Amino acid sequence: MPNTSRVQQAYVHCHNIANEHYENFPTASLLLKKQLRPAVAVIYTFARTADDFADEGDFTVAQRLAMLDDWEHQLDLSLEGKSENLVFIALADVMHTFDLDVQLFRDLLKAFRMDVSFKGFKTLDELIFYAKHSADPVGRLMLALHGINDTKALQASDAICTALQLTNFWQDFKVDIPKGRCYLADEWLSKVNISRDDVLQGSVGIETLRPAIDEAISETQKLFNQGYALLPYLPLRLRIQIAATLAGGTSILHVTQALENPLQQRPTLNKLDWLKVSLSIVSMTLRPNYYSQRGYA
Repeated sequence: MPNTSRVQQAYVHCHNIANEHYENFPTASLLLKKQLRPAVAVIYTFARTADDFADEGDFTVAQRLAMLDDWEHQLDLSLEGKSENLVFIALADVMHTFDLDVQLFRDLLKAFRMDVSFKGFKTLDELIFYAKHSADPVGRLMLALHGINDTKALQASDAICTALQLTNFWQDFKVDIPKGRCYLADEWLSKVNISRDDVLQGSVGIETLRPAIDEAISETQKLFNQGYALLPYLPLRLRIQIAATLAGGTSILHVTQALENPLQQRPTLNKLDWLKVSLSIVSMTLRPNYYSQRGYA
């Protein structure tokens, strides 16, 4: 096992990477307990680096998959205390300290491999399967850091994370379609007699595509509704964080649906939207059982 100074060096390394990146890990906020932030930075560094292997640079598909395979090999080595990579020295310590399930990290790597070999989704079930690996592990890891392992809490967390993943897809048509990525399920498109290729070629107007988008948003809202059941399981600081996630995510979803043409526009929240989000956060934080029982906000 690495000595204490080496482990400390590994944590500093991950902290620096997390701070330098332009994005924030979803739950790495000041609402987190101070003692949990180093662990979150380590998890973020693991995921962010692997995501870069899948998306960044001018690598071939084979090269990207090889880098992800090597990343998983380092994960295997870390379980045996044999990795010399600073990220995995820190990650091994985090996994041991918080008794984290290594499968959650393997699931993330599976999602990154799916990104590299992206072929679209035929059904809603395939979309959910992707989110089960790309998004749900993040929520489960955050719950594990807080010692929450109730089955109902985990299922509600999965619903929130999947809904957030899908919401990101629906708000980014303008960005993704020009890159050759259409995340709408084929089963929705077939109902309006169009194909994924039709969407990617720009030969479909919003009037034709609107029913498929509305179905995507409806299914996503159902998942958010299931997620409110998580609120009563959470300590105050984390409940505020998740309430903000629910309020912000559902607001973005509603604004996306209201856009005149989501193929050419991205949703933005105005002052009134932000006021509603803020009020929802306060209400959910103070009345978690009410929202859990009602299933919506």
